Amino acid sequence: MPVSRAASFSRRDVLRLSAAAGLMVLAGGLIRPDAAWAEAYTVPPLPYPENALEPVISARTVSFHYGKHTMGYFANANKLVAASPLAGMSLEEVFLAAGKDPKLTAIFNNTAQAWNHVFYWNGLHPKGGAPAGKLAKAIDASFGSLDGCKKALTEAAVSQFGSGWAWLVAGNDGKLQVVKTGNAGNPLQEGLKPLWVIDVWEHAYYLDYQNRRADYVAGVLDKLVNWDFAEKNLG
Repeated sequence: MPVSRAASFSRRDVLRLSAAAGLMVLAGGLIRPDAAWAEAYTVPPLPYPENALEPVISARTVSFHYGKHTMGYFANANKLVAASPLAGMSLEEVFLAAGKDPKLTAIFNNTAQAWNHVFYWNGLHPKGGAPAGKLAKAIDASFGSLDGCKKALTEAAVSQFGSGWAWLVAGNDGKLQVVKTGNAGNPLQEGLKPLWVIDVWEHAYYLDYQNRRADYVAGVLDKLVNWDFAEKNLG
């Protein structure tokens, strides 16, 4: 199946395309990328309109970030993986294997970035909100409060030198922590379970905030975190 370049689908289309690509559709239309198969890495549609994240993230930024960068990673991943011994493996399996082999750096960069971006888009929600249930209890136990969690995410996101990501993750002991990764890095490489992420590559915020990364991070954490998505990932 070719890479889809349409940004607007009906829910029936999402389900059909996701099933064809091996994607897992969760409650509320959220899409996880870890079950996408190499024969048909299909770019999942955004879970909301391009202007839904305004004023924190503009429609212009979403258009470039999703339409150029996210789709570009998927297109490159399809080409590179199809011509490699990793063809037929899930997106997650591919980047975990490729990350261990310096000869497969290009495959790692594009498959990990495809995975990371789908995770990022699904971790945002126009209405934001607050964590509840098991996730809220885990946050309080690990950080003392929601404010403590946001402070740790802010510090990681703002201090990441150059391009990268700031992640809320769960360790094998179930305790939550915040980690940051450079470039295409993913906590799965360290045996951690990603719950939520913020993209701090410049293409995620520069059109709206220029060099003011801290303002972008504050806006996302205050208004756009999809805590339901994070709770589903906690399990």
